[in-house]
Amino acid sequence: MTTTHRTTPSTSDAFLLGGELPVRRIGLGTMRLTDGTGDGTHAGARIWSAPADPRSAIDLLRRAVDLGVNLLDTADSYALGQNEELIAEALHPYPEDLVIATKVGNLRPRAEEWVPLGNPAYLRQQTELSLRRLRRERIDLMQLHRLDPDYPVAEQVGALAELVAEGKIGHIGLSEVTVAQLEEARRTAPIAAVQNRYNLVDRDHDPVIDAAARTGSAFLPFFPLATGDLARPGGAVHQVAAELGAAPGQIAIAWLLQRSPNVLPIPGTTSRAHLEENLRSDALRLDTGQICRIEEAATAA
Repeated sequence: MTTTHRTTPSTSDAFLLGGELPVRRIGLGTMRLTDGTGDGTHAGARIWSAPADPRSAIDLLRRAVDLGVNLLDTADSYALGQNEELIAEALHPYPEDLVIATKVGNLRPRAEEWVPLGNPAYLRQQTELSLRRLRRERIDLMQLHRLDPDYPVAEQVGALAELVAEGKIGHIGLSEVTVAQLEEARRTAPIAAVQNRYNLVDRDHDPVIDAAARTGSAFLPFFPLATGDLARPGGAVHQVAAELGAAPGQIAIAWLLQRSPNVLPIPGTTSRAHLEENLRSDALRLDTGQICRIEEAATAA
């Protein structure tokens, strides 16, 4: 691949992940680069198999990096590891500043099932497989996809902490956790990032964002573009988008970026045009009145 036109994040547009890895605050979630249906709708995708058009997915990954994206999020359970392999096929040898975050801790016995498994031996095995598929000697950010209630949090986080000590993992992250779980995990090892579902219409994890910010941890909201009825004609997001000459999805991302400096949205897409639109969101600035209108409408929805 070539990165002739690659841009790098400015100081105001970057976050130090784990206190040492500068990443652009808009990353790319790669889950949608699976189960491609070939019609542009992604309808029926179950995150179970490789994309129908792998060349298109590879092109999108390369375009993202050329545009300055240097945070990619994947998981060993996305298409049973094929998503990680796709990233390696597209981008290896990697740019020096590219940060890859992946996840372990979910079994996929069939397409419809996601089953947490926090057995320390399993977490170690899956990390080794992720390293092999990604063609890396170290995973920058390894996230527990879900905490398994059948194993103590200290054992699950401790397994990843051992891999940090061995140099196979750079930093540890968690996904879909509460403040209490985050604090419990921190008693075993530093937590560099939390990835929870969060967007304008799903703000249950506001306390987690604030808890993460207090210790310098990143918060990666997944499904960041959800706006519900707010983006319909006449809705608050639609109105603000019209005022700024932007798309509703850009308003959703801009709102997240202004929510807290530790918030790093990772919107996914299969479209180059949509990718480029998402990345332009960091140039938008919502004023206080616009933010209040959007948040009041979201609360009332």
